[in-house]
Amino acid sequence: MPVYLGKRLLVAIPTLLIISIFVFSLQKLLPGDPILAMAGEERDPATLEFLRAKYHLNDPIIVQYFSWLGGILTGDFGISLRTNQPVLELIGQKLPVTIQLAVMAMFFAMIIGIPIGILAAVKKNTWIDYVANIVALSGLSIPNFWLGIMLILLVSVKLGWLPASGYESIFVDPVRSIQTMIMPAFVLGNALAATLMRHTRSAMVGVMNADYIRTARAKGLSPRQVVLSHSFRNALLPVITLLALLFGELLAGAVLTEQIFTIPGFGKMTVDAVFNRDYAVVQGIVLCTAVGFILMNLLADMAYVLLNPRLRATL
Repeated sequence: MPVYLGKRLLVAIPTLLIISIFVFSLQKLLPGDPILAMAGEERDPATLEFLRAKYHLNDPIIVQYFSWLGGILTGDFGISLRTNQPVLELIGQKLPVTIQLAVMAMFFAMIIGIPIGILAAVKKNTWIDYVANIVALSGLSIPNFWLGIMLILLVSVKLGWLPASGYESIFVDPVRSIQTMIMPAFVLGNALAATLMRHTRSAMVGVMNADYIRTARAKGLSPRQVVLSHSFRNALLPVITLLALLFGELLAGAVLTEQIFTIPGFGKMTVDAVFNRDYAVVQGIVLCTAVGFILMNLLADMAYVLLNPRLRATL
C-alpha cells in the first residue's frame, strides 16, 4: 500500500503543475483591469504605476508565473487586490464553511440515493423501480434555486422551523450552525442523490447477474446477505468513484445555493473575485479546488484497494 500510495502521489505532482499553468494563464483572459478599480475614480498615473509595480503586473508573464509558483510552494498565495488580505487567510476563512456544506450535502445524498438505488435494483422492472427512476429524474430536473426558494417559503416563512438564511460557525454555535445548513445541504444533496441513485442501481444490476451471486443464493444465504454482503460490496467501486467526484464538485462551491441562503463559502467568494478581477483570489480558489479533486480521487483509489482483495494481491 505505501508503494502504491507513493506512485499515486508522484502522478499528482505533474498534474498539479499543469493545473497551475492553466490557472495562471486563463485568469489573464478575465476582462477589465483590477488596478483601475483599485486606483479609484481619479486614476492618477503615478498611483497606477505604483500599484502595477507593487503587484508585479509589469513583469513578463513567465516571470509573474514563477514568482507566483514560488510563493505557492512556500505557502504564500498572494494578496487580495480588493481587501488587501492574504489569499491563504481568506481561503482559511471560507474553506471550513464549504467543507461543512459539502459533508452535510453528501450525507443527504447518500442516505437518499444509495438505499433507493439498491431497492430499485433488487426490485428491477417493478413499480418500485419505476417510481424510483421517476423520483431520480425529478431530482435531476428541479433547479436548485427553485427548490431552495420553495423550502425557504415553506419551512422558514410558513412553518418557522429553520432560519431562512445566514450562517453561524460550527465552532461558535454547533446547533445554530447545523440549523442554518440543513436546507442548503438538502438542496444540494437532493440533486446529487438522483445521480447517485442511478449509478448505484446500474452497478447493482450488473453485479446481481454475476455467477458468484447465483452461487451465494444456491448456498442458501438470505436475500439480505446476498444483497448487502455480496452484491453491494462489489458494486461499491463505481459508486466510490462517483462520490469522490461529487464531493470534489461540492468543494468547488455551489454558487446559486450559497447566494440564495447567504452562505459565505467558496462559491460566493469565487463570484466576487471574478467580478472584482481579483486575480490572486481566483488563482488560490481554483488551485485549492484542484487539490481537493486530486485528494478525493486518491482516497477513492485507496478505497478500491481496501475493498477489492484482487487489487491488494497485485500490489
